[in-house]
Amino acid sequence: MDFNERPILVFWETTKACKLKCRHCRAEAIPEPLEDELDEEEALKLLKDIKSFGEPLPVLILTGGDPLMRRDLSKIIKRAHELGMRMGIAPAVTDLLNEEALELISVYGLTVSISLDGIERTHDFIRKEEGNFRKTLSALRKISSYGLRLQVNTLVCKETINELPRLVRLLKELGIGVWELLFLVKVGRGVDLEELEPEECEDVAHFLYEVSKYGIEVRTVGAPFFRRVVSIRMGDLSGNSVEGVAERYGLGETYLKLTRELIALLGPPKFANLRPMRTRDGHGIIFISHNGDIYPSGFAPLRLGNVREESLVRIYKESGVLRKIRAAEFKGRCGSCEYERLCGGSRARALASRGDILEEDPACIYRPIHPPPAGGKISMTSSSLISVSSQLRSLMFLPFTSIMKLP
Repeated sequence: MDFNERPILVFWETTKACKLKCRHCRAEAIPEPLEDELDEEEALKLLKDIKSFGEPLPVLILTGGDPLMRRDLSKIIKRAHELGMRMGIAPAVTDLLNEEALELISVYGLTVSISLDGIERTHDFIRKEEGNFRKTLSALRKISSYGLRLQVNTLVCKETINELPRLVRLLKELGIGVWELLFLVKVGRGVDLEELEPEECEDVAHFLYEVSKYGIEVRTVGAPFFRRVVSIRMGDLSGNSVEGVAERYGLGETYLKLTRELIALLGPPKFANLRPMRTRDGHGIIFISHNGDIYPSGFAPLRLGNVREESLVRIYKESGVLRKIRAAEFKGRCGSCEYERLCGGSRARALASRGDILEEDPACIYRPIHPPPAGGKISMTSSSLISVSSQLRSLMFLPFTSIMKLP
């Protein structure tokens, strides 16, 4: 798929309404729908506009708020299905996620994303609802019984990081094979939670590589640098121990603690199961808000236009900002990085932290290799934690990592 021509994922915030008040909610969801959300006629017009991207059609992800709060949801899903769209839905775990909703989702074959942010108290703390953890486990089992494609989404921040290994064990027990981890971006209500330090982000990215060896497909949001870690680790055939990996890549106590606990819980790892997509905010991804505003992604609320006034297809293809993102015209370290195409940094975090969507991603610890001066040697800053030899080895192996390409 050519991401200059069409995205692979179109996220539509169908409504801001939701019965939960989660601490990290990007949408800052509210109990009732806003008056300016797209009505049914406008929603069906949007579907027709998405269809005009042409084949292969993007996957439409229905999100919110809680999409189950829309009274016309069944009409929207039915029409999108008639137009030949594949769909996913991210419902909240409330009483609306009932038999009727699951029947609708099942009939039209939507993929379901459910959030699970920690074990018991931690999850309930993030969701601001006592007992939601138990409800979520029940919902996951119920959805699985319908034979639906299912993934679990997890917030990664200071408040949740220590429970990641136990979540992996829980996913294995539930038979869930896809895990998407959102590295906190301080937007919406998430400004009140605590982001990881860059060194911790690097440690967690390497930990997630270890997780993939247990038959779980790992995906990340807000952490495209995970793909850099994948490319380096897949090209490294040394087979070091946990301590050896930490020493080789300059990793810290977070990696050691999480990985040791993972192995203690699940035993020795097997092989990596990885299919990371080379997407980023505005590059293969586009977002439509409840009122039709178009953003590079839900976590990058930079208004590019509105579907009530302009074609989504035209904005995606012709927006100057999106063209620069897709051309990897970045600033700072991201602009001089040899992984600018594979990774490109989180554009959402750059916008949230620097006010410029093209700036470098402050969560990434990597220091790019610059061309050596005439007659000189390649130099790296003291803060660089990855050896030159490891990077060159990873570049040698990149042509063979076909698993990282889009299906």
